[in-house]
Amino acid sequence: MLEPAPVRLPDPAIADVVALTRAICDIPSVSGDERALADAVEALLRSAPHLEVLRDGDTVLARTRLGRAQRVVIAGHLDTVPIQGNLPTQLRTAPDGGPLLWGRGTVDMKGGVAVALYLAMTLPEPGKDVTWVFYDHEEVEADLNGLGRVVRTHPEWLAADFAVLGEPTAGGIEGGCNGTLRADIRTHGTTAHSARAWKGHNAIHDAAEVLHRLARYTPAEVDVDGLVYREGLNAVAISGGIAGNMIPDECVVTVNYRFAPSATPEQAFAHVQEVFDSFDVTLVDAAAGARPGLNHPAAVDFLQAVTAVTGGVAGPKYGWTDVARFTELGIPAVNFGPGDPMLAHADDEQVAVDEISTCTRALAAWLSTPVTSGHDDAQDGMERR
Repeated sequence: MLEPAPVRLPDPAIADVVALTRAICDIPSVSGDERALADAVEALLRSAPHLEVLRDGDTVLARTRLGRAQRVVIAGHLDTVPIQGNLPTQLRTAPDGGPLLWGRGTVDMKGGVAVALYLAMTLPEPGKDVTWVFYDHEEVEADLNGLGRVVRTHPEWLAADFAVLGEPTAGGIEGGCNGTLRADIRTHGTTAHSARAWKGHNAIHDAAEVLHRLARYTPAEVDVDGLVYREGLNAVAISGGIAGNMIPDECVVTVNYRFAPSATPEQAFAHVQEVFDSFDVTLVDAAAGARPGLNHPAAVDFLQAVTAVTGGVAGPKYGWTDVARFTELGIPAVNFGPGDPMLAHADDEQVAVDEISTCTRALAAWLSTPVTSGHDDAQDGMERR
């Protein structure tokens, strides 16, 4: 059987960043199925003589080696959540009359990927050395994350003085990110025939108290270094039952806790255990958040350069992003990209065309500005950490 022909992306030398965004979005890449898009990204990057390219699984990296005083990482994930009848993309008209691009991935986060890929191809001599990272498996379990894999397999490629995640921020700058954990709240009962229910104990009925506590729960708003992070504790799954004529002996409510970056995962889990005291609580997975770090000199430089173009302001990132991973590596990082984060994962994802273009201009302006101190050698950067 013949292999399908590889999908190709338009050349940024002759196509604008919006056309590139649409082409990237129209290559389906639900988590675990990023291969075709990664192949297309790799092929485009390898056509640029100013870039050194590395492929690791379905993660593609490229970098300049110009001997600049500072190296920065621009990263974005290639995968999306499942498609819900929202591909191929469509060009639509916004209520204000401006054009927008509608479809899966336009917000989270192929708009940011397109901005990065466009600049990787069209800025052969930036004022800073740049490492571009396009990675897989961000929307699923943390142990599958392509960026985390690169940390283990090619850490020297991530050596940098500063990092930017192209996550959607509506063109503003979002510092840090919330931490996240999932926990199973388990109730226990006794099986019996449903015609003689009094002989058993129904575990699903006991889950009503779990849901009641969630309904009464008031999430906190926590000030961390001048930015206010909203927390959240929500049921995201429930399972139980054996057969249609049996009393269930177990029910599991899975909860997701989004906690402020001032708390550790251990502290966050302790809070969940406190909320559900008297229940059987098991930690499923957890990832630490990241403090804003907007007072770091590299972050200040980025904010000044970008906001001069966008007019945006800094705010908190409510979701978890790989800013936390860079923070663990000792690299200050921020979130910056097109798309309203409130539309991330929504079936009606859509991004204003002007926002894609503005983010591209802002990032280009920052990257084109040289710095006078720092390190240009990737290995030196890794040793510094």
